[in-house]
Amino acid sequence: MILRILVKGGRIIDPSSHTDRVSDLLIEEGFIKVIDDNIECDADSVIDAGGLWIVPGLVDMHCHLREPGYESKETIYTGTRSAAAGGFTSVACMPNTQPPIDSKLMVEYIRLKAEKEAAVKVYPIGCITKGREGKELAPFGMLKEAGAVALSDDGDSVANSRIMRLALQYALSFDMPIIAHCEDKGLAADGVINDGAVATRLGLKGIPAAAEEVIVARDIVLAASTGGRLHIAHVSTAGSVEMIRQAKRLGINVTCETCPHYFSLSDEMAEGYNTAAKVNPPLRSPSDVEAIISGLKDGTIDVIATDHAPHDLSSKGDDIYNAAFGISGFETALSVGITYLVDTDILEPMQFIAKMTHVPADILGINAGQLSIGLPADVAIVDPYAEYTVDTGKFISNGKNSPYDGMRLKGRVLYTIVNGRYALYGGQIAKGDGNDNR
Repeated sequence: MILRILVKGGRIIDPSSHTDRVSDLLIEEGFIKVIDDNIECDADSVIDAGGLWIVPGLVDMHCHLREPGYESKETIYTGTRSAAAGGFTSVACMPNTQPPIDSKLMVEYIRLKAEKEAAVKVYPIGCITKGREGKELAPFGMLKEAGAVALSDDGDSVANSRIMRLALQYALSFDMPIIAHCEDKGLAADGVINDGAVATRLGLKGIPAAAEEVIVARDIVLAASTGGRLHIAHVSTAGSVEMIRQAKRLGINVTCETCPHYFSLSDEMAEGYNTAAKVNPPLRSPSDVEAIISGLKDGTIDVIATDHAPHDLSSKGDDIYNAAFGISGFETALSVGITYLVDTDILEPMQFIAKMTHVPADILGINAGQLSIGLPADVAIVDPYAEYTVDTGKFISNGKNSPYDGMRLKGRVLYTIVNGRYALYGGQIAKGDGNDNR
C-alpha cells in the first residue's frame, strides 16, 4: 500500500494561497504533509515533476453522471473515471436523472453509490422543485441534511417567477446557492443551433440569445430583491455577460460559470449539420465568444465548468433535429483552457486554475480546490506543454460525443491523486484501489 507519495520539482500553482513556485510536495496517509524545497525522505512512490504543473485537484461544479435512469449514457463508475482522466478530484452532479434528485432518499442513493464506485469525490446537487416540474419547492432542508451542496432544475428554468423568488428566499436559510439554467422555452421553441447566419444558411431553426438573456435578467432582479445566492449556469451570450457584470457592480449576490466550448468554439462548428456541436445553450456567434473571453479575463465569469453531458452514439445520430444536446467534457476541459486561454496569454495560469479549483469549491462550500498542509491530498499533475490530437474513441467516458474530436490541443493530465491515492497514474486510469500503479 502506498502511504507516501513524493512529488519532486514541479511548479506548484495554488490560487487559494497565491502560491506559484517550483517546489516539492509530500503526501502521507492521504493528506498533504509537507510543501518545501528539496524534501528528502523514503517514499513508496516518487514522481519527477520537473517542467510539470502541480495544481489542486480540479473541481467541476456542473456535470451530468446520468445515474440513475440513463446508464447507457454514463454511470457514476465510468463518469468519475472520465473525470479523473481530466484532472478532476471533485464533481457536483446535476439532478436531471430519472428519478430526479429531489428527495433525501435520492441524495443518499447518489452518495452511497459514489462511496462504492466513484474514482473521485461526488457532490449531489438537489432539485429546486419536486420532479423538476417547476410547481412546488423541493424539501431544501432535507436535501442539504442528506448531503446536497446546491439546488438546480438544470435542463429547465423555473418558469414561474414566484416559485423562483421563493426558492432564492428559502435557500438563504440553508446557505445554498441556486444554480439557474436560464432558458425561456417559448423563445427557444424547437431551435437546434444559435439563431444567426449559420442557422439561416443551413435552414435550421435557431435559438436566439434572448432565450437565455430574458431569464438571466429576471433571475438577477429576483436575486436583488431577495438577497439570495444566484449562480448562473453555462453563460453563452454577450448580453448575459454584460448583465452579470453590471449586477456585480451593483453588489447583487450573483456568480456564474461558462464552459470550455463557449470560449473556444462558435456556431460555425455546426456547418455540415454537425450533431457533435449541438449543445444547450447553443454555440454562439464569434462576437459572443469574444464577450465570454472578456468576461473570463475581467472576472465577471467566476468559474469554468464542464457541463459534461455524455450521450450514447444513437442519441447523437446524424439527424441534427433529433440529436440530443450535449458535449462530453471532462477529458478535454483542462486542455481546451490551456490551449485557448493560457497559451494565448488571455489568462495567467493562476487565474485559469482558480476558475477550476477553489472558486467553484467556495461557491459550493466544499473542502476542495486547495493545496495546503493538513488537507486531503487531492492533486492533479499536468504537462502544460504536451500536445495531442483528441480521439473520442479513447475517451474513458461512455459518451464519445465531442466537437473536439480530431483537434490538436495542448496540456495533458498525467496524475490525478484523490485522498492520497492514484486515480490516474502516468495518464492511465489506476487499477484496483489506486495503490498498485507504480
